[in-house]
Amino acid sequence: METLIVHPENKAQLNAMKQVLKAMKISFEKEEKPYNPEFVEKILKGDQDFSERKFTKVDLDNLWK
Repeated sequence: METLIVHPENKAQLNAMKQVLKAMKISFEKEEKPYNPEFVEKILKGDQDFSERKFTKVDLDNLWK
């Protein structure tokens, strides 16, 4: 048999696909991929830096200079 990978664009499509598969008695599995831990660490570090006011504010008039 073949394995299909489906990429629904929204929750409505996902729910519809699940209902069709269940109605046809086709087994399926759900796989959730967690975010890359390094990426999460960078985001949390950025939030912490912002809370501690460790950031540079750029005036919009000087943004492209």
